[in-house]
Amino acid sequence: MAEEDLRRGLKERHVRMIAIGGTIGVGLFLGSATAIQKAGPGLVVSYAIGGLAMFFIMRALGELLLYRPVSGSFASYAEEFAGPWAGFTTGWSYWFMWVAIGMAEITAVGVYVHDWFPGIPQWVPALITLGLLFIANLITVKAFGETEFWFAMVKVLAIAAVMVAGMAIIVFKFGDLGKTGSFSNLWTQGGFFPFGALGVFLPLQMVMFAYQGLELIGISAGETVNPKQVLPRVINSVLYWMLVLYIGALLIIMSLVPWKQLSLETSPFVLVFEKMGIPSAAGIINFVVITAAASSCNSGLFSMGRMLHSLARVGQAPRAFGKVNKQSVPAAGITASAMIMLIGVALNYLVPERVFICVTSISLVGALWTWALIVIAHLGYRKAVAAGTAHAVGYRMPGSPYTNWLVIAFLILVAMLLNLNEDTRVALYVAPVWFIILTIGYQAVKREAKAL
Repeated sequence: MAEEDLRRGLKERHVRMIAIGGTIGVGLFLGSATAIQKAGPGLVVSYAIGGLAMFFIMRALGELLLYRPVSGSFASYAEEFAGPWAGFTTGWSYWFMWVAIGMAEITAVGVYVHDWFPGIPQWVPALITLGLLFIANLITVKAFGETEFWFAMVKVLAIAAVMVAGMAIIVFKFGDLGKTGSFSNLWTQGGFFPFGALGVFLPLQMVMFAYQGLELIGISAGETVNPKQVLPRVINSVLYWMLVLYIGALLIIMSLVPWKQLSLETSPFVLVFEKMGIPSAAGIINFVVITAAASSCNSGLFSMGRMLHSLARVGQAPRAFGKVNKQSVPAAGITASAMIMLIGVALNYLVPERVFICVTSISLVGALWTWALIVIAHLGYRKAVAAGTAHAVGYRMPGSPYTNWLVIAFLILVAMLLNLNEDTRVALYVAPVWFIILTIGYQAVKREAKAL
């Protein structure tokens, strides 16, 4: 199946906002409430550490993308530079990751719609959201990119509004919140690190979940106009934007409202606007959170369809997934992914109170594996360049190979931290089962290839 089956209809602004849209979701708007209670103001250091790791991962991915910009991205690179099994497991694990993320995002939609309309069961808006996003993903890639651009812009503007309004309240002491809002709240509520160094590491599971989606830049490479010019600029700008938006927003929020007063049950963004005395603004933020979750899930469906398409093209997924419809969209892969995501709707019906933390933890296993294989494939690529079997590019990951191994050690640490919480521990039970299934599937693919 030719790569040209996927049209290059994504411009630089589309790719940038697809990555931002896929990343800014419930990890920041909802998950940050739990993370703040584990770390206090020291959470911003957790985000900085996670951001540094993502910087090296994305630079490694960027170097590989400039070497060969294809839709299969890191799965293709893993196969070329780390072996067929690595490529197979990376592609399917990334697909699995986005299935779990999508479940988390439609869960967030269900939670917040349920807040507005308590009479509506949590699973109903989750199902409706999945159905609408499925339909949206069957349109042309250019139309999808345009839609996701404006969805992501809503989230960015909302976070920027919180930061600007919060800064004005702190500096000029507007309203009741201005009487208590102060940067001193960052260190007078038990210190900047109220739980010590341990508090910085404990929320890393939720922090890294919040960074999932940055690698969507790689998935969009096969449909990006002028990828060798666009992708380096996008990677650098998106990383800076994410650090500013995440760390800046959290600093402002915990300055306005002491972290001990933030509720686990309510988005910190919603709570801050309520305390500003603008009830309608809180409703707007609630809408933004729903939009953010839907947007992230939308990017996920885009990613899942493309990854299945790429796997099918190399014989590692059913051939039907390698086909595209009249709009050059991999409709079969998107349809199959949406059908699997119906499990998330069922979980919202059966265990609505636990589904979010469980699926975020499970999704992180797929992300950790994908990120690790990106830097491992990058090591293989550098060796191939040194051996003269691959060409070098101008965009390079700094500090390699030492930074590669530091990133791998960090990702292993995050995986180990999943064991500390009963709800996140489920991911460690699911991971071995998943990789056993993958190994069986890989052996079946090998036997079929030999038979042909």
